[in-house]
Amino acid sequence: METLEAIHARRSVRAFTPDPVPEALLEQVLRAGAASASGGNVQAWGFVLVRSAKRLAALRSLAPGIIGQPTAAIAICLDGERARRLGGAGNEQMMWLDIGLATQSLLLAAHDVGLGACPIGSFHRGGVSRFLGLPPEVHPVLLMVFGYPAIQPSSPGRRPLSDVCFDEEWGTPYE
Repeated sequence: METLEAIHARRSVRAFTPDPVPEALLEQVLRAGAASASGGNVQAWGFVLVRSAKRLAALRSLAPGIIGQPTAAIAICLDGERARRLGGAGNEQMMWLDIGLATQSLLLAAHDVGLGACPIGSFHRGGVSRFLGLPPEVHPVLLMVFGYPAIQPSSPGRRPLSDVCFDEEWGTPYE
């Protein structure tokens, strides 16, 4: 799949088939996340993969944002100690951008290998931290659920380019 095609075709999937995701596909997705761009190459992210049915059910109890029955999930975490130690001046903003870049890489990789995925921001952070055994300096930022799509969602639509892109200065629509 071409990159631009993946960007335009990817949708958040919340309904999954019960088919398990092969380990090889999960590894491809995780490798894409780990290959993401990172300011200063700090790479202050970490990923925790959850795939057993029992642990997924427990994770769902901590995350009201998880809709449907995913067959795998990844907790996208921020290693604050690594960010402070390696990031230097300005790392506070860069680490959040890096998390976004890793999230996009995970989403696009999942789409590329035929998986549906959806980032989840609604979860009990303290509970998820304890459940995953995260050290005090590592914080869960997002959960991402995966599986084979039960349905292919249609596009929710996007604002026209002239509303979001400006020519030379703010307010002059790009056309």
